[in-house]
Amino acid sequence: MAHRNTLPGSVGGTSLTRRPVRVLAPAAALVLGSALLSACGGSSDSDGLTSVTVGSNGNIFDMPLKLADSAGYFRKQGLKVKFVTTTASTGTSALQSGSVQFLNNSPTGFTSALAKKVPEVAIAVSGLGNPLGLVVSKKFAAAHKLTAETPAAQVAQALSDSKGGVSSANTKAEAGLFLKANGVDPGKVKWVTLPSASADKAALSSGQIDWFITSEPIPLQVQNEGDGIVVADPKKAPMWAAAQAGYGEVVVATKSYLSGHAGAAKKFVAAVQEANNYLATHQGDPTVMDVARKVQQGVPDEVLKSSVALVEWPKSGSMDAAGWTKTLAFVNSLGALPKGAEVSSENWTNKYLPAGGQS
Repeated sequence: MAHRNTLPGSVGGTSLTRRPVRVLAPAAALVLGSALLSACGGSSDSDGLTSVTVGSNGNIFDMPLKLADSAGYFRKQGLKVKFVTTTASTGTSALQSGSVQFLNNSPTGFTSALAKKVPEVAIAVSGLGNPLGLVVSKKFAAAHKLTAETPAAQVAQALSDSKGGVSSANTKAEAGLFLKANGVDPGKVKWVTLPSASADKAALSSGQIDWFITSEPIPLQVQNEGDGIVVADPKKAPMWAAAQAGYGEVVVATKSYLSGHAGAAKKFVAAVQEANNYLATHQGDPTVMDVARKVQQGVPDEVLKSSVALVEWPKSGSMDAAGWTKTLAFVNSLGALPKGAEVSSENWTNKYLPAGGQS
């Protein structure tokens, strides 16, 4: 950025005497220094905390980050965290521009960015598996004698020749995996593409579709309101669970940020790992539920508790080559990545994790 050297009060660009310059210079330097620190994501507040901004997408995978903030884990590490809502289309650009220093991102989003040669690095896994729910209307459930306990194969057979709602290519593919695993051709389903998960819910209520699939808590909320029954989740559909699908969400930063702020990165993932440890062992307790209510406002406690339980919260944020191989196999099975997309050992690291969580 270019700066004019003419001072306030000068005439025709002629400088004033040196004395005012000496008075103003320290103040100008202070403002400039503060701006530079802020732009680099390394500004320090008067209380000695380092301020960083994280992009999150407002779903259940935000739980460890919001818990780390609410429970004081970030503050204990010397960080003050600001949250910015990002989407699949805005997260990577926000990270590149420096408006966020960390991004809680899906493996699909992360790998897609790598395929575009964006210099990002995954520095911790923050959630495992895919907390999906497949919910059918009560009318459809009654007609096909389906309940929440109906075996997966019977559910899949009932969905053949039905009208299924999807709001993304990913959820359609995930439903397809479930159907194929249980001997049903996804091509027999009459797919109805809708603009959002909320539109899925409305279409189910109006009878436009027989069922839909999306991430929790919406399917469980539909069931809780008496408008449908969840007939498949990761417990019944293992292809959606961590054992087969791998990583569900990872913490990402740019290589340039990490090169200058290794200390902040270590503090950030240490706090997230502490929060995940708590989530893994205290699901449903008052602290967790208080955070869940903030992450998913207006959702009943019973639904929140069940949704949180569907995510496998890792006690360690560490990753390995086998985990990424599994994750990429799942994402590729959805057809969500460009041909040749991969994650190499240069694209992820455990070196910022606490010593006990690196293996």
